[in-house]
Amino acid sequence: MDRRQARELDPAGVTAISLFFVFGTVMSGLAATMLLFPGSALDELWRVNPHAREGFAAMGAWAILLMGVVCVACATAATGLSRCARLGYFTALTVLVINLTGDSLNAVMLHDWRTLIGLPIGGLMIWSLVKNRSVFRR
Repeated sequence: MDRRQARELDPAGVTAISLFFVFGTVMSGLAATMLLFPGSALDELWRVNPHAREGFAAMGAWAILLMGVVCVACATAATGLSRCARLGYFTALTVLVINLTGDSLNAVMLHDWRTLIGLPIGGLMIWSLVKNRSVFRR
């Protein structure tokens, strides 16, 4: 099956999940940049989520590395899903499972019940990918 045929089989859900990972790539890249260059004009963006800034500050330089890894993982998933490649499929599943695990741990250990909203969303994305696994070749 060539790429054109694979794209014709690409369900809308896979495209939507790919776009979700594009968004994740942009946001994690932006966070890494803001952490790498503190005091820049981008610092105003921390007002959207000041708790994230505090958490990253506590991590120090590891936060930049973490956001870089997340950015690369999201970019790999987005590109792979859009090309119907198995690497994108497995990367997306891995990122989603790690995210769901983190959300669950935050809810239980930190009593941050807001993180539970991610569980059904992430679960639906995983279900959609597994349901459409035949789309992914190589």
